[in-house]
Amino acid sequence: MDYTVLNVPCADDGQAEILTAELADFPFESFETEGGVLKAYIRREALADCKDGVDALLARYGTPGRYVVIETQNWNALWESNFPPVDVEGRLRIRAPFHEPAPAGETEVVLMPKMSFGTGHHATTWLMARAVLDLGVAGRTGLDMGSGTGVLAIVAAKCGAAHVDAVDIDDWADANCRENVAANGVADRVSPMLGDVRRIAGRRYDFILANINRNILAADMPAYAAALAAGGDLVMSGFLEADLPAIAGAAAREGLTLAGSASRDGWMLAHVRRP
Repeated sequence: MDYTVLNVPCADDGQAEILTAELADFPFESFETEGGVLKAYIRREALADCKDGVDALLARYGTPGRYVVIETQNWNALWESNFPPVDVEGRLRIRAPFHEPAPAGETEVVLMPKMSFGTGHHATTWLMARAVLDLGVAGRTGLDMGSGTGVLAIVAAKCGAAHVDAVDIDDWADANCRENVAANGVADRVSPMLGDVRRIAGRRYDFILANINRNILAADMPAYAAALAAGGDLVMSGFLEADLPAIAGAAAREGLTLAGSASRDGWMLAHVRRP
C-alpha cells in the first residue's frame, strides 16, 4: 500500500494550523510541520477520490502544493532517516531498535513503524502518551482506537493495564502493531484487531484512547460512549484547539463530562469521563 505526502509551504505556524484544519476534512491520516512546510499524509488510492477538492482548496488560499508518492519499499528508509528517539518528560522513551536503550528507570517502547503512523513525534501522539502515564490504567481494560503502530496500547500495557484491544482499519497497521506488541513483550495483554469502530460493539472498557481526527471522533462518539464503563475515561486527540468545543459537545450529548484538556503545538487533547 503506497502513501502520498502533500508538501505545502507555509508562511508561519498560523497558516499551517489553518491549512491543517481545512485538510482534516479530507482523508489525510497524519500531519506534521517541518522547516516551514506542512506535510499531510494520505493513502494513494484515497487521494485519487479527493485530489480535485484538495487542489481547489490550495488554489483558494493561493498556496502551491507538491505531491510525493512514498512507495512501500521506500517507507523504512524515510522514517529511519527522520526518527530520533522521543522523550516524554523523562518518564517514557519511544525509540527504534537501532537507538540506545532508555536510561534505567525510564519506561521505553521500541517501535518499527514501517507503513503505520504513530512514532510519538507528532504532538498528538506525545500528548496521548503522556496522558496514559497519568491516567491510572493499572489493572484496567482499555481500547486503543485507530492504533497505528500500537504505541499507545503498548504504553498502557507497560503501565500495568490488564488488557488493551488495539483496533485499526488498515491492514498494514494491524500487521505492524502485532510486530511491535510482540517486540515489546506485551502480546499477552494487547490484542490487535483489524477493522473499524464496529469491532467494539458489545465490548466494555475502563478507558478508551482515540487519536484520530475530529470528524471520525465526532461520528464515532456514540460507539465510544456505549463501550465505556461507568467511571471510565475517554482520552482523545487528533484535532486542533479550535475544535475542542465541538468535541466536548459531542461527548456531552452522550452523557460524558469534560475532565481536562491539554495542548501542544496547536493540537489538542480532551479527557472526558462517564460519571
